[in-house]
This record gives sequence, C-alpha cells and structure tokens, in this order.
Amino acid sequence: MPSFQKFNSFVEAAPEKVHNLGADTLKVMLTLTAPVATNAVKADLTEIAAGNGYTAGGTQSAQSSSAQTSGVYKLVIADVVFTASGSPMAAFRYAVLYNDTATNKELIGFWDYGSSLTLGVAETLTVDFDGTNGVLTIT
Repeated sequence: MPSFQKFNSFVEAAPEKVHNLGADTLKVMLTLTAPVATNAVKADLTEIAAGNGYTAGGTQSAQSSSAQTSGVYKLVIADVVFTASGSPMAAFRYAVLYNDTATNKELIGFWDYGSSLTLGVAETLTVDFDGTNGVLTIT
C-alpha cells in the first residue's frame, strides 16, 4: 500500500478535540482529485461518483485499537474493500481517510496509488491498513 500522508489540519484538530479516534466514525472515500496537505475538510475534495459499488461518502473503517504505550499513540483500523458491481467503478487515484462524525467531516490523511485506477465489474480494491504498526502513530 502507498504511504500515509497526513493533512496539516489534522495536527491541530487532534489536540483541539475535533477527533476522538477511538470512537468517531472514520471513513475512506475515493477521489481522482489530488489532495494537498492544506486541505482540511471533506468538502475540499471531490469524491468519485456514487454507484457501481461505490457509496457516496465512502466506506466506514472500524477501529481495531486506539491506544498509547510508553507515550506513543497508535490507531489501528480495519481494511476497507471496494468492489465494482453492475458496471466499472469510476476512476480514482487517492484513498482519503476522514472523520465522518466531526462537524465538518475533517480530513485525517490520504494514500496516493500513483496513477488512475478503474475497477472492472467484480474487481476489488482493498485499502490494506497495517494491522501491526497502525494507520498512524503520534509520538
């Protein structure tokens, strides 16, 4: 999986109680629009069209663990699977993690797959989060 890139606003939003990463609903959405570090909320990006296996707003990823050990916080979340159905899914390049519970749907981070992808009928993409090292750590 490509490497995680955080949004700058996440660094401020986390200690200001915008996120409760252990309890809030976290979702992964797909976009063809290149995110930039200064994006802050879901509305800053254009997600792919809903349909053909993609649900508007993306897919929820359940938290497996949200804890700190020896002063290092680690968030572990479940993988998210997207499956095209009926027709090919719209083209995308980026998977974006955001907080669906937060008032403004604040962004957390994203992954760049390097080029545009299109899932054909019955093809899947697994956004494979690291179950050992977590999706993110805060030290």
